Amino acid sequence: MKTLKEAKIGETVVVVRLIGSGAVKRRIMDMGITKGTKILLRKVAPFGDPLEVKVRGYELSLRKADAEMILIG
Repeated sequence: MKTLKEAKIGETVVVVRLIGSGAVKRRIMDMGITKGTKILLRKVAPFGDPLEVKVRGYELSLRKADAEMILIG
C-alpha cells in the first residue's frame, strides 16, 4: 500500500487508513484527513518537505513524516 508521501503532484488520492496513534494521529484527523477523504497533492517544496495538499476545499501543508502515516488507494 502507498503512502501520501509517494503520491505524484497533481494526483488525487483517497485515504484508506491512518497509521500510528496518539497526538499525531489525532492532529491529522483534526485537520480533516480521515478514512475515505479525497486529497489532491498540489506541490512539494524544493527539498521535499513540506507537501501542499488540498483537503475538503482548503489547502494544507504536511510534513513528510506526517504524510508517511497516511495510507492511500
